[in-house]
Amino acid sequence: MLLKRSIDVQVDEYLQGQSYKTLFIWGPRRSGKTTLLKRLSKELNVPFFNFDYQSDRELFLPKREILEKLVSTHKVILIDEVQNSPESTVALKLLYDDFKVKVIATGSSELRQKANQKFDTMAGRFIESYCLPLSIEEIADNTPLVSYEKDSFFKELQAKLQIFGAYPELYVQNKLSEAGKIDLLEKILDTYVLKDVIEIYDLKNEKLARDILTKIALQLGSEVSIREIAVSLNANQITVSNYIEIFIKNYILIPLPSFRTNVRKAVSDNRKLYFYDLGIRNILVKDFRDLELRPDKGGVFENFIVSEIEKQRKNNKAKLSLYFYREYGGKEVDLIVEDYKKNYKAVEIKTTKGNVKNIFPLPSHREIINAQNYFEKISAITESN
Repeated sequence: MLLKRSIDVQVDEYLQGQSYKTLFIWGPRRSGKTTLLKRLSKELNVPFFNFDYQSDRELFLPKREILEKLVSTHKVILIDEVQNSPESTVALKLLYDDFKVKVIATGSSELRQKANQKFDTMAGRFIESYCLPLSIEEIADNTPLVSYEKDSFFKELQAKLQIFGAYPELYVQNKLSEAGKIDLLEKILDTYVLKDVIEIYDLKNEKLARDILTKIALQLGSEVSIREIAVSLNANQITVSNYIEIFIKNYILIPLPSFRTNVRKAVSDNRKLYFYDLGIRNILVKDFRDLELRPDKGGVFENFIVSEIEKQRKNNKAKLSLYFYREYGGKEVDLIVEDYKKNYKAVEIKTTKGNVKNIFPLPSHREIINAQNYFEKISAITESN
């Protein structure tokens, strides 16, 4: 089943447009990036290069004769797992400067950190998009519905995504048993989330990586203390911090910082951390019970809403920043959405109906997102602006 993705529209616009800037498409493994390149390869009748292979990486040395051969052979250049060759950024710069060829490169935005100053030479020569686990907007676009089906569809959808997540290969497996879905999630976690990240960054301790993620998985909706995690795991605090930053850069974790302003009485040195995909979170804690049976259902729903807003923020390139807000006295607003004109929405995330605490110190529009209205509310918040 070939799904229509938000990124498809952006890719088509890039291919039909006049720009020759490199289009980087960032996202985690198994989110659909390779599927996208395979489709483009077939439609455009060009191969794509996989930088997991050294032989493909060697085709992008910054030598004129090599790049001239590439450009003369391929009208569009497609690259997968570009972060595996940080030095290729020099070749990408030359392809833009001297050859004016369209390049679509997918991978982790960790390329920026790995290439360091070499990536700085790409300034003004690239644009960025994202291919993440499926968003509710993408799922709705792939599901023909008549009006009277929508309420039941979105009710079932939010429950399904909170349990098994939204990795494309799992979502389309309609005939797969629950045990089969759990096995697939375990494979994604072990092979792509943990092993792959461990190998890419030459990390020393896969067990520690899993344990850190598990600790975070058990704290949904709460502020995460790196010091407390390090102490509980008998680990070095800097090591724990480095692992968490790697998980963030590879689209496994979403950081939600505390909102700070000089005119308020809020305090927090810690961030909240959520998962891009709740299937990965649930496989870490080994809990796939129905939501009503789970004591963590409030935190799971909060993660679901934050992750959907973050996915759609990136997919729609919405000019928004996300925070949480907490006073010294302990009162909180789950989510503060700030646009680039300093307009604020104070959002309370509830599984049922409720009210937004009137504690945010700046003028703001107050919103409640619950299991009944989440689709409309998220769409309204993340519309491009």
